Amino acid sequence: MIPFERQEKILDVLRENNLVKIDELLKYLDGVSMSTLRRDVKELEKSGKVESVYGGAVRYISDVDELPISKKSLINQKGKEKIATIASNLIVQGDSIYVDSGSNGTFLIEKIIEKSVTIYTTNMSILEHNFTDMKAKIIMIGGEYNPVTSSLTGPITEEVIRNLYFDKAFIGVNGVDINNGVTTPNLTEALKKRLIKSHSKKTYLLCDSSKFGVTANVRAFDIEDCTIISDKNNKELAEITKIMTS
Repeated sequence: MIPFERQEKILDVLRENNLVKIDELLKYLDGVSMSTLRRDVKELEKSGKVESVYGGAVRYISDVDELPISKKSLINQKGKEKIATIASNLIVQGDSIYVDSGSNGTFLIEKIIEKSVTIYTTNMSILEHNFTDMKAKIIMIGGEYNPVTSSLTGPITEEVIRNLYFDKAFIGVNGVDINNGVTTPNLTEALKKRLIKSHSKKTYLLCDSSKFGVTANVRAFDIEDCTIISDKNNKELAEITKIMTS
């Protein structure tokens, strides 16, 4: 089998069993060596489809699972770069904006750090950057820290947001569906995003095309009043909201 066929077979096994020890995977791949299998698993990890766990096992990651931010930032970097560029061109001097947590939000902040704007954010990942010559004012909105997503949420976050209003909000999503709207795996993230949208003049969704048609388990809000910024278009979603791709 060629690498693609082997990796698809691995994914089929993991979809059915969710968690499988790596030596057990060999039973499903006739004539494949352990070294080849490990290379395939690493490639699938890089694309965010599987995760190696303690004890030599491999876990399947569904489209709506919450990946650690360190892994999210490695997935579809070209698409995220394109999305950040489009979003940055919408931001003008003097804007007060909200930029969400998540890898797309981090890419955007890196693009606009030299603009004279006020950035409100719950994105703790930006603290890992050593920004110099920055013109932007960055205000961290406090709350409970989630180390997986590097995000701040909870009652404190919501109370602060209730007293803030934004010219533009740039929100990350886990899924966008024509029927189910914007969704996320986490209830507190969904509540935060819902509140941000209600306090923003304009709301933009930072959403790569892999999130189209995906539904996570918590609904945040409808998509009709939002503009989607993505790496690709989607005819179905474009019938009910605007999509920016260039």
